[in-house]
Amino acid sequence: MSAAARTSDVIDLALAEDVGTGDVTTEATVPADARGIAQVVVREPGVVCGLDAAMDVFRRLDSEAEMDVRSPDGTAVAEVPAAIASVRGSYRALLTGERTALNLLQRLSGIATATREYVDAVQGTGATMLDTRKTAPGLRTLDKHAVLCGGGRNHRAGLDDAVLIKDNHVAVAGGVVPAVRAMRAYRPDLPVEVEVDTLEQLDEALAERAEMILLDNMTTAQLREAVRRTAGRAWLEASGGITLATARAIAETGVDALSVGALTHSVRALDVALEVSPSQP
Repeated sequence: MSAAARTSDVIDLALAEDVGTGDVTTEATVPADARGIAQVVVREPGVVCGLDAAMDVFRRLDSEAEMDVRSPDGTAVAEVPAAIASVRGSYRALLTGERTALNLLQRLSGIATATREYVDAVQGTGATMLDTRKTAPGLRTLDKHAVLCGGGRNHRAGLDDAVLIKDNHVAVAGGVVPAVRAMRAYRPDLPVEVEVDTLEQLDEALAERAEMILLDNMTTAQLREAVRRTAGRAWLEASGGITLATARAIAETGVDALSVGALTHSVRALDVALEVSPSQP
């Protein structure tokens, strides 16, 4: 399924959940033929993300709805409040779709904002910020788009598009070496990434020529030693409990990337509102 199709399904599900058999309040108070404009307003500094998804919501309810975008996805907004877009369409569509559109905009802008903070924190170190699969169920495509808007990079999208031998795989397989060898035998066409918890496991992964190694919950001293031992033979990813306060020190150890689940699993929504212009008599 394409990313566009997945997003479409999410919007259909969200509208069905919110609207049900009909928006009784709007249908009672707003004439069916009334049309107008609403402003999408960001009320706190952050990075914009989710305007396309929000517009898709309104177009589900009014196929003739139009959006004038002033601050595209990925734009950092500092001076607030700021109107980042305006939407023209049926008042019924604007009011019925308001909460679904804002739920998406607020979450995705929150992810993009958090990602930008991490990217800024490690700037100049050469390290990349990565997301994880710790996304809201059904929202992975949108969540990962938001990470890109914040300046980060996407890790694997799912279990089928890249190899990551985790600690539980290692435990069941009987160790790093048998796990890597089993993966090579099963899919020799795919580069292997393996998670290690110790420097001894790192040495085993390097001996097996793993292309990528995830260094899990290591101290900065251990990370520096891992970088020294690896000496460019594998791509190194630091992971586990990384916060905005610790990100730069970890990046300065020389690892290639930091993966942070908090970018998507515990994001704080950005304050975004929809302000509808009064109906003209």
